[in-house]
Amino acid sequence: MSKNNIAWGIRIIISFLFLLSAVAKLYPSPYFAISTFEVKQLYPMGFSEGFAPYFSRILIGIEFALGFLLLQKNFLRKIVIPATILLLAVFTTHLTIETFVNGGNSGNCGCFGSLLPMTPIEAIIKNVVAMALLIWLFIILPKSSERGHNFWVLNSVTLASILALFMVAPIQPIEAKPVEIEVNSVLPSIDTTFTSEPKIETNIDTTSKVTEKTVEKVVDEPTKKKSGYAQYFSTIDNGRKTLALFVPGCDHCRDAAKELTDLRKKTKNFPEISIIFMNEEADLIPDFFKAAGAEYPYKIIEVIPFWKLLGTGRDTPGIKYLWNGNEYKFYDGINANKFDIIDFQKLIEKKHTELK
Repeated sequence: MSKNNIAWGIRIIISFLFLLSAVAKLYPSPYFAISTFEVKQLYPMGFSEGFAPYFSRILIGIEFALGFLLLQKNFLRKIVIPATILLLAVFTTHLTIETFVNGGNSGNCGCFGSLLPMTPIEAIIKNVVAMALLIWLFIILPKSSERGHNFWVLNSVTLASILALFMVAPIQPIEAKPVEIEVNSVLPSIDTTFTSEPKIETNIDTTSKVTEKTVEKVVDEPTKKKSGYAQYFSTIDNGRKTLALFVPGCDHCRDAAKELTDLRKKTKNFPEISIIFMNEEADLIPDFFKAAGAEYPYKIIEVIPFWKLLGTGRDTPGIKYLWNGNEYKFYDGINANKFDIIDFQKLIEKKHTELK
C-alpha cells in the first residue's frame, strides 16, 4: 500500500471521529444535548453559567471544522494536523486528571454525548490512538502534497461551523421559574396530612360521674423543614410526599411512573405524587401519563434549571421521598442508585423513628 493511500485512510478515519463526536453532542436534540453537556461536563470543570454556552458551541464548531479541514489540502501539515493533535492532547490531559481524581471506570466522559457513552479511560485510549495516527500522518505526508495556501478556506470553514452551532442551538436565557401547569390525578386523592390537634375522650366511672380528659395525641412525624420545592408545589412540605423529576420522552422515567401508579393503587395513605418535568419534548407529557396509568400534578422547567435541580452527578429518573420537607431517600439514574419499587414500598411503610 502506498504512503498516499495510508495518508488518505488516516485522514478519513480521524475526520470521521471528529464529525461523529460533534454530531453526537447534538443528540437527541441540539439545545437539550448541548445544555446537558454544559451542566454535566463544563460546570464541574469550573465554567460559569454565562461562559459555558459560548464555549460549548465554539468547541463543537471547532470539532466540525477540523473534521472537514482534514479532508482538504490547505495548510494541512502546518496548521490542521498540529491543531488536531493539540486539541486531542488537551482532551486527554483533562480526562487523565479526571481519572485520577474521580476514577475512570464509570461515567460518561461526554466525548460522543449520550449517543455513544464512553468512560474516561476508554476515551483516553481512543485519543492516544488518534494522536499516534496523526503523528504518523504528519511524518508520511510529503511537504509537496500541501499545495494549497489559501488561509481563507480555514477561516471560512471554522467560522461557518461555529456560526452553524449558534443557529441550530440558540443560547436561551436561564430561567428557573416553572411553567404554571397542574393537573389532578385520575386516581382518588389521598389525604397525607397529619394533625397534632388534641383529642378529647370521655371516661365514665362506676358512680356515673362524667369527667373529660384531654389526651395529647402522640404524632409520629418529623419536625417540619423547608425542602426548597415550595416554589413548585405549595404543599410539598406538608406530610409525606413523593417528588419525581422526569423527562417526558424517557422510557426509564415512564417505567418508574408506572411502578409508582401500580403501588399507589394498592397502598393506603400513599405519599402524594408530584412531578417536575424537564422542558424537553413537553408535548409527550399526555403520552407519558397514558404510559404511567394516571395523571399527577406537575410543573415544567427548562433544561439547565432541571439538571441543576436534579444535582451534580445525578441522572433521570429522579425520585425523592419527603416527609414534612425532610428528604429520606433520593433515587436517581439507572445504575446503582436507581429507583427500586420494593425498597420504596418498605421505605414508606416505616415510622418516622425508623427512618434515618
